[in-house]
Amino acid sequence: MTALRSEKVDGPGKLRVPAGRPSSWHGQGPVVAVVAVGGALGAAARYGASLIWPTQTAAFPWTTFWVNVIGCAVIGVFLVVISDVWAAHRLVRPFFGTGVLGGFTTFSTYAVDIQKLVDEGHPRTGLAYLAATLVAALAAVWLAVVATRKVLAWRRR
Repeated sequence: MTALRSEKVDGPGKLRVPAGRPSSWHGQGPVVAVVAVGGALGAAARYGASLIWPTQTAAFPWTTFWVNVIGCAVIGVFLVVISDVWAAHRLVRPFFGTGVLGGFTTFSTYAVDIQKLVDEGHPRTGLAYLAATLVAALAAVWLAVVATRKVLAWRRR
């Protein structure tokens, strides 16, 4: 047996929204919007870094390496601050954490850089980049979390 649901109709030819279900703007719409805006800002910052510090062909991709490490460190600080210190608005985490920092860090470029290095006959550089980025990014998050918590504890005294 099929349950009948009443529907709200916004007008002739308009979208039918099932009763009791919020429109996307009141639900996930703002989240998607702030992630998109934040992602554009973060990606623009990363692109700016690549213009300021370009990487030569077949060289270790230092710009992408440092963008990812710095982005991971900022993520560590940010998550401690919004979890332990500040009751942030519900859109702050998606805007800054997912959007800005997700757009700024670039692990897809990291993977492409590794592939390019291997394809261009520099497998050792590719392997070094693979390992160094992984270790440095994880260490950056961990150190940022630990340091931020220590600073916050010191300030509370």
